[in-house]
Amino acid sequence: MSTARLLSDVDAAADPAAALILARYFKLGPGEYGHGDRMIGVKLSTIRGILKPYLRADLPLPELEQALTSPVHEHRLTILCLLADRAARAIKPRTANPAELQALYEIYLRSTAYINNWDLVDCSAPQIVGGYLLDKSRDPLYELVRSTSLWERRIALVATQYLINQGQSADTYRLSAEVLDDREDLIHKASGWMLREAGKRVDEAELRAFLDRYAGRMPRTMLRYAIERLDAVSRRHYLAVPRVR
Repeated sequence: MSTARLLSDVDAAADPAAALILARYFKLGPGEYGHGDRMIGVKLSTIRGILKPYLRADLPLPELEQALTSPVHEHRLTILCLLADRAARAIKPRTANPAELQALYEIYLRSTAYINNWDLVDCSAPQIVGGYLLDKSRDPLYELVRSTSLWERRIALVATQYLINQGQSADTYRLSAEVLDDREDLIHKASGWMLREAGKRVDEAELRAFLDRYAGRMPRTMLRYAIERLDAVSRRHYLAVPRVR
C-alpha cells in the first residue's frame, strides 16, 4: 500500500455529477470562501470506506504531508481523515505514541494553507490539534484564533471539541469571547457549536453564565447554535436579550 495508491483509489470513485453538487455545497464559486478548489465528486462516506484497508498501513508521514498539497479537495480530505485516525490512536493509552502525535500536529500546523474548507477542519482539528494540546499549553489556540485566516480561526475553535469531550471547557469559552466580533458566519457557527457541546457535555451552568454575559453581543447564528439544547423558555429568553452594538 502507498499514498499514491490511496489517492488513485479516491480518483477511481470520482463522479462528475456529484462534483458539481459538492462544488455548490462547499462554496467553490467566484467570490465564495472555497473558490479555487477542485472537486472530483467523492463523498465523505465513500472516502471512509476507501480508507479502511489503509488505516493500519502506517504510510510514511512525508508522503502524507506532500499529499496535503494536492489541488484535489477529496485528496486532502482523505489524508486528513487518515491523519486524524492516526492521532486518535496515538492518544489512546493502549496505543500511545507521543512522538507520532507531535509529528502529526507539526505537519498539521505547517499545512493550514491547504486545510481550507470547513469539512477539512472539522474532520481533523479535534484529534490532531485538540488531542495534542490536551496536556500542554493552549497558547497555540489563541495564536490561531487571532489569525487573519478564516480556517485557522475555525481550527482553534473546533479543536476544543476534543478538550470538551475530556471535560475541559474553559478554552471554548475564552476563544468564543475572542470571536464575538468576527465577520465570518463559519466562525459564528463553529463557536456556537462548541458552546452548545460545552454546555451539553461539561456544565450547562457555565454555558448559561457565558450567555448571561455575552448574549447581547453574540452574532445571531452563534447564539442560535449555542442555545439549541436549552429548554424552550431559556431559548426565548436569550433570543430576546437586547442587542449590544
